[in-house]
Amino acid sequence: MRKLLAVLTMTGLALFAFAAPASAHNTLVSSNPVENSSLDAGPQTVVLTFDQPVQEGEGLNSVAVTGPDGKQWQGGPADVDSNVVSAPVRELGPTGVYTIGYRIVSADGHPVSGKVTFTLTKAGNGTPAKASENTASVPGTGDDGSSGSGLPIWVWLVGAGVLLGAGLFVALRIGGKQPE
Repeated sequence: MRKLLAVLTMTGLALFAFAAPASAHNTLVSSNPVENSSLDAGPQTVVLTFDQPVQEGEGLNSVAVTGPDGKQWQGGPADVDSNVVSAPVRELGPTGVYTIGYRIVSADGHPVSGKVTFTLTKAGNGTPAKASENTASVPGTGDDGSSGSGLPIWVWLVGAGVLLGAGLFVALRIGGKQPE
């Protein structure tokens, strides 16, 4: 019985030891422009800073700047430098609330999306990107090709627990009896 208890304790500790790093998704810690700020002129670049490095790679990360008219104002693809993601912005046009939507791949491999808003108080002379020029779509609205159906980490932990339990059961049944 003590042998079984020791094996179960070690299995439980192993599950928790491996689960801790997998649950640490990136978190946005700052942005430029700052959330809910009011600007007289649009930024040339948006900068998003996360608490951990962001995975680099073509097509992994996107930043979209959407104006009050629903049109796209980003000027090119997102650039990653460790934990900082930036994207160029076209000269903005109408006054109103602009949304910076982002979708990045976090250090643990999971996609993280969110948004930051700012208000343009003086109209600019810019024109939005043409449909053929759009390099990103607004994350989280369904038009970015993602369905948002990624499995939560608890599903993987339960599955691992079931597999470990089944393996333990088989090992104890086969190896538990001594030949007579």
